[in-house]
Amino acid sequence: PNKCNLFFQICFLLFAVLYIVSYFIITRYKRKADEQEDEDAIVNRISLFLSTFTLAVSAGAVLLLPFSIISNEILLSFPQNYYIQWLNGSLIHGLWNLASLFSNLCLFVLMPFAFFFLESEGFAGLKKGIRARILETLVMLILLALLILGIVWVASALIDNDAASMESLYDLWEFYLPYLYSCISLMGCLLLLLCTPVGLSRMFTVMGQLLVKPTILEDLDEQMYIITLEEEAIQRKLNGVSSTVEYQTVELERELEKVKSKKTNLERRKKASAWERNLVYPAVMILLLIQTSFSVLLVAFNILYLLVDETAMPKGSGGPGIGNASLSTFGFVGAALEIILIFYLMVSSVVGFYSLRFFENFTPRKDDTTMTKIIGNCVSILVLSSALPVMSRTLGITRFDLLGDFGRFNWLGNFYIVLSYNLLFAIMTTLCLVRKFTSAVREELLKALGLDKLHLSNNPRDSETKPSANGHQKTL
Repeated sequence: PNKCNLFFQICFLLFAVLYIVSYFIITRYKRKADEQEDEDAIVNRISLFLSTFTLAVSAGAVLLLPFSIISNEILLSFPQNYYIQWLNGSLIHGLWNLASLFSNLCLFVLMPFAFFFLESEGFAGLKKGIRARILETLVMLILLALLILGIVWVASALIDNDAASMESLYDLWEFYLPYLYSCISLMGCLLLLLCTPVGLSRMFTVMGQLLVKPTILEDLDEQMYIITLEEEAIQRKLNGVSSTVEYQTVELERELEKVKSKKTNLERRKKASAWERNLVYPAVMILLLIQTSFSVLLVAFNILYLLVDETAMPKGSGGPGIGNASLSTFGFVGAALEIILIFYLMVSSVVGFYSLRFFENFTPRKDDTTMTKIIGNCVSILVLSSALPVMSRTLGITRFDLLGDFGRFNWLGNFYIVLSYNLLFAIMTTLCLVRKFTSAVREELLKALGLDKLHLSNNPRDSETKPSANGHQKTL
């Protein structure tokens, strides 16, 4: 009983911290709209709590793999320490099972309920209110469950037309839910396969926007003078335009906002110290390049292991267990590098997800994001975070064998799927990096050949209006 109480206390404490952090993140992006009706306010509040719970579960799924790796190394380093007796294999197993359970609960119950509850109005003929909206939401959930059950049942019959497999689908808890979650995990891993290579190349641009670039062969004073003249010219145009011409006013206001943002960036670069400009930026870029290259090398070595050793498969071995052997070849240092790389891949996957054209309009905005878009973002992050441990094990980033329901995925035992996944990740990441670092050279070659007017460059905005030295606009 004491161990159970300790386990629940630790789980409650960790989840409470994640829930509070998730709540502040969501309220930062949620639209601050004045609710006129009490009923809609209650519905939005319930959807907000469910979305916060889902985001906290996603954060827990992301942090669980690094926590397990570092816990194993701590148990190896201090096996008899009294203060870490609570950190044992049963705790890690229990956390993985809870993460899998809550991921299924959020993905198949809470988030669909939040979406349908937010969109519901109550059936016609019934008295409007919270009860009518809850009734409509429950009916929609039942219909959705029947639809998904039928789709999975038919897909299983087409793929594996066996009496045993057909009968196993009737076992809802032991087979159907893990099988369905295995399909969702495969979709999440495929989504990570698209997002992560794009995010790895996009990280250089994102960090370049956050950091101050070195001022090599640049005159910031001259650029500030040009931007100031341009801002004054747009402001004069804006003051001279009649208020009845709404389209021109909106366009000039957008141009003025862009110029002001450029001016703010130039002022920041001008105020930055020399070490921040000339040391931090190159060091961060080199570090990003090293991490990306190291991840590609790990995937390449994992491909070789898959070809020569069957135990390299994600389901190849049962593992030595928590606290019995090191999961890394280089011990504690290797485990720390694995944790850094896992976090780097997660951040890159999120950046790549919002960089894809299909999800560009999905990006949340501060104080201007609807609850429907917040629910969609929470579902997407949950799928990515649940698939991250599986992707890390599949690519050979870590040798930690998945525990709980995370390790029950059927497709992890398929050699051709795992090998193809590794090959595609290595090829796509390499191509994205080559395309990223050769874009500047390609643009200069197009300009030298006079083909830049054909808009063959990746930056079509470069062919638009550009400020000249005297502050006037030149149209190409």
